[in-house]
Amino acid sequence: MCRHLAYLGPPVTLRELLFDPPHSLLRQSWAPRDMRGGGTINADGFGIGWYPDGPTPVRYRRAQPIWSDPTIAELAAVTSTGAVLAAVRSATVGMAIVDTAAAPFAEGRWLFSHNGVVRGWPDTMVPLAAELPVRDLLTLDATTDSALLWALVRDRLRAGVAPARAVAETVTSVAAAAPGSRLNLLLTDGHTVVASAAGHALSLRATPASVLLASEPHDDGPGWRAVPDGQLVQATATDLRQQALAAW
Repeated sequence: MCRHLAYLGPPVTLRELLFDPPHSLLRQSWAPRDMRGGGTINADGFGIGWYPDGPTPVRYRRAQPIWSDPTIAELAAVTSTGAVLAAVRSATVGMAIVDTAAAPFAEGRWLFSHNGVVRGWPDTMVPLAAELPVRDLLTLDATTDSALLWALVRDRLRAGVAPARAVAETVTSVAAAAPGSRLNLLLTDGHTVVASAAGHALSLRATPASVLLASEPHDDGPGWRAVPDGQLVQATATDLRQQALAAW
């Protein structure tokens, strides 16, 4: 079902954020605490997106377990950033396991991730997919539910819909078309992050200068709190708003 996180705040190394904590994203790739809905490990790929300078993010994605890639550990130790979206993947049976199927998905300043599953794939998504431009369907990163969810969110963003509403509307429409889906989405432009809790666990930790949203807390320290199911969070490094999905 994947694990993901987004961080905004003072610059930290990728290693400090993704590798060093006792229950880091690295550890969650082989020993997750909350894999509700199926799966036991997250070994079908990983991806990290960060903002080095300016509005355009850099991505590193692979179709292998994060623990088996020595390059990313070396890169993480020397890369500092104040905005990160990262994920480790547990592929749904029958879906592609390729580099481009790993989150984060991207366009322009945006990074996107999905933790969960769309029930009844692909049949339940045919009506929603039919509303997208044909070119978008022909150029999906991969034949996966997550890639289609990104296309649905992206289509709303291109139309000028506010980020929080784009995520909320996508979650609502997909949940109606495919009941029982797990639709925890993360979206960021490096300044604001939007996260939905819809069928899966989501926790957050906010300080006066930072915010961290994650599938699972990466340590047992104070400050973490669970986001209730059916809620959407919109945050910057210094401000946080949380409401029911329907309220956006």
